[in-house]
Amino acid sequence: MYASDTSDLLPADAAGVLPFVSVVIPHYDDLIALRLCHARLLAQTWPRTAFEIVVADNNSRCGLAAVQAAAPSAIVVHAPVQGAGPARNAGVAASRGAILAFIDSDCVPDPDWIRAGVTALAQHDFVGGKVVTLAQDPAQPNPVEAFEMVFNFNFQRYVTKVGFSGTGNLFVPRQVFAAVGAFRNGLSEDMDWCFRARALGYRIGYAETAVVGHPARRNWAELKGRWVRMLSEHYSLALTRPGGRVIFVVKALAMPFSVLPHSAKILASDRLPSFGARLGAIRILAWLRLWRTGRMIRLAMRKNSGDPRVRPVCASEPVTDR
Repeated sequence: MYASDTSDLLPADAAGVLPFVSVVIPHYDDLIALRLCHARLLAQTWPRTAFEIVVADNNSRCGLAAVQAAAPSAIVVHAPVQGAGPARNAGVAASRGAILAFIDSDCVPDPDWIRAGVTALAQHDFVGGKVVTLAQDPAQPNPVEAFEMVFNFNFQRYVTKVGFSGTGNLFVPRQVFAAVGAFRNGLSEDMDWCFRARALGYRIGYAETAVVGHPARRNWAELKGRWVRMLSEHYSLALTRPGGRVIFVVKALAMPFSVLPHSAKILASDRLPSFGARLGAIRILAWLRLWRTGRMIRLAMRKNSGDPRVRPVCASEPVTDR
């Protein structure tokens, strides 16, 4: 068993010096979102001299020069191995901070994001923050957005009930990351890394005030694309455990039965502005759960552990049954 002692780093040492933070951002062909994320990082309450921004570009078609132009104050490095995990690893390798702050390029951090995450590390060995799902028009979300506003990114549950945090909002002291090891590719790298960290005795915590926003998917094609990738990663992770294939199939068969209780959750949610939005979210819920059932069974019938048609990109999201 291991335990980290990061109290000498947080929030300042005896001389009043703040720990240096490396914000690590994987990126793949999303310059508009990266530009906004970078701008919000420059507006942090954490002193600019106490953090760096490292963008690990995962073979974007636009090229490194365009990525650098979108994030001019960042250190931009090439991450040649495709996948969110390898991209984050490349960013870590190019960074120098005592604390690693992981965020996705399409996330928008609150001004106190770094400060809140670093402060929470005084009580925990690594920390996941809060993620808020953002509709294009919060007063009139479309059905897909409404569904995501209810079910997407419940990081408090991930941390406190499941024991992991998504890497779109994760704070880790460098010494802890080095002890646990790099992110692995081809599976749900956030769950895998956090489970490995906890197996070594490191304590995970939830930072309610370390907040980032993430845009909701706006249509069925975007939502389906997300779940194609996530289910493939989930299945690959399941195969690393005894009886994983059987458990995966059982979860698939149980999926349709979750529609009714989760419909009640939608109807009771205070995140949606109208009854019409709730009905739209229920329609997407039913369709998605039925589609996921078929997709999961097809994956389990294959001999390989993943879907070769899926090209991993830099957008890490936790894979849980929501």
